[in-house]
Amino acid sequence: MLLYEIVDAFNKEKLKYLIVGGYALALHGIVRATVDIDFVLHLKLKDFQLAESLLNKLGLQSRLPIRAQDVIKMRQEYISNRNLLAWSFVDYKNPSRQIDILINKDINDLKCEQITVSGRKINVVDLKSLLKMKKESKRSQDKVDCESIQAKINVMAKKKRQTNGKK
Repeated sequence: MLLYEIVDAFNKEKLKYLIVGGYALALHGIVRATVDIDFVLHLKLKDFQLAESLLNKLGLQSRLPIRAQDVIKMRQEYISNRNLLAWSFVDYKNPSRQIDILINKDINDLKCEQITVSGRKINVVDLKSLLKMKKESKRSQDKVDCESIQAKINVMAKKKRQTNGKK
């Protein structure tokens, strides 16, 4: 499974990452169809170069003819003038294997929650940070996601109140 391959590679090389987007929703128990896996890294050249190298080793190639140094150097240009918010990778032998690295977010600006799946500790953005990210987006799917995230946060808060009330 692509998620495990990437997480294992990133963890082995100690590359700090967060999963965001549809996969983050799923890991938090909110089901939504998605094809790609979205990541946030440190907005540093060495982290982007390491990610690029690891993804290439897994058979994933940049969709655009750009490299890590281009992304970091031209990041503001890409975001402001080209509406490029993510650096996309795909496995051209199996196009269902797709990932995006967001270039408009830094890992330091988000909170991490570790979720264990199949014995792997996976770094996932916490629900409140994910809700904030989704609210900043203008896509209709993100508005629906906001409703689902808020409902999940409300349920968790209610359970916490009930648990605290029993003590």
